[in-house]
Amino acid sequence: MMRGWRAIVITALLAALAGGAGTWISASWVLSRRAPPSLHDIVHDDLTLSPGQLGRIEMIEAKFAARRPGLEADVRAANLELARAIEQSDGDGPQVQAAVDHIHDAMGTLQKETITHVFEMRSVLTPDQAKVFDDRIVSALAPDER
Repeated sequence: MMRGWRAIVITALLAALAGGAGTWISASWVLSRRAPPSLHDIVHDDLTLSPGQLGRIEMIEAKFAARRPGLEADVRAANLELARAIEQSDGDGPQVQAAVDHIHDAMGTLQKETITHVFEMRSVLTPDQAKVFDDRIVSALAPDER
């Protein structure tokens, strides 16, 4: 009888994961069709930067570009850890929860460092440029609120 419940739990978990993956893929496709401008586009296309500003911005971008792949690799590693925990677990136990916590930590670190990067770039701008920058960032983060 215990084997039957285990099969049901595993099937339900796999169905939930498949549904989540399908939703994520669909949402990614829909959002890519109406993707907001990137931070790079906002800075380089929407603002008229002086040569000095451009040089400082490029240094900030290079520093973050060097750091970002490692942060993204941490997120991928955490996702792999969760996949393995689910595969080896009978349910939502400590191993799965630890993997979920790892994902949250990795994603949080990536998000925090991205926000630090945004404010580093903003610090180079004039007050008028910063207003345009802020408006574009807010519109990109909350497109339906404006």
